[in-house]
Amino acid sequence: MPYNLDSPGRIGSPCRLDALEGWFASEASGLPDGAERRVLLDVAEALDSFVRFPKRALLLWRGCDRVAVPPAKMRYHQYPDALKRAAKEAQVYLDGRPNGPAIAAFVFAGGDRPSRYGSSNAWSVHHLYSGKFPYPGRSNTTHAAKHGDHFTQSAGLVAVHPVADALVDEFPPFTWLLRAHAYRMFGYDPDAVFSSPQVLGFEPERQPEILFASS
Repeated sequence: MPYNLDSPGRIGSPCRLDALEGWFASEASGLPDGAERRVLLDVAEALDSFVRFPKRALLLWRGCDRVAVPPAKMRYHQYPDALKRAAKEAQVYLDGRPNGPAIAAFVFAGGDRPSRYGSSNAWSVHHLYSGKFPYPGRSNTTHAAKHGDHFTQSAGLVAVHPVADALVDEFPPFTWLLRAHAYRMFGYDPDAVFSSPQVLGFEPERQPEILFASS
């Protein structure tokens, strides 16, 4: 099911890196449902129990995206030989399904995907920039899956507990909380709201490693 990219949901005020926890609490206080507000605050307070970030910024495959080529409705991937060799050496599984390269990027970058209790699957790998929730004063936001500079960029990926997976898709403050953490950790800012990044979405002095680039 496609995202509702026209959803009016967005944060009410600019994200404050110098007072991130207070900013988030203020944003959460605007939710009309008290139960939802408590869940958001509890998860944010114990963020390490619900969200895993990668250990480093790595663009696995520059030029790769998830845009389907008509008449196909989904994009499946054939990995270049150089990535196959790197994956074999690093013992990383390469999945050809639509989000497979993003998952591989997260794992290559040292990301951890804990096991789930109610499923045989590991935690989902989620793009923080999914075309939803533009910043105040902006009409759009980066849609990583559609862009070869961002689809396999580990700095924009997180593994999320099923509870957090729902929150990051539904509540703009939680999404921007994680985006702010990604900026703090890696200098990753593809929307250029925290800094003035270069083409790959990073501060100039914090450019990521590129493992492979399509010719």
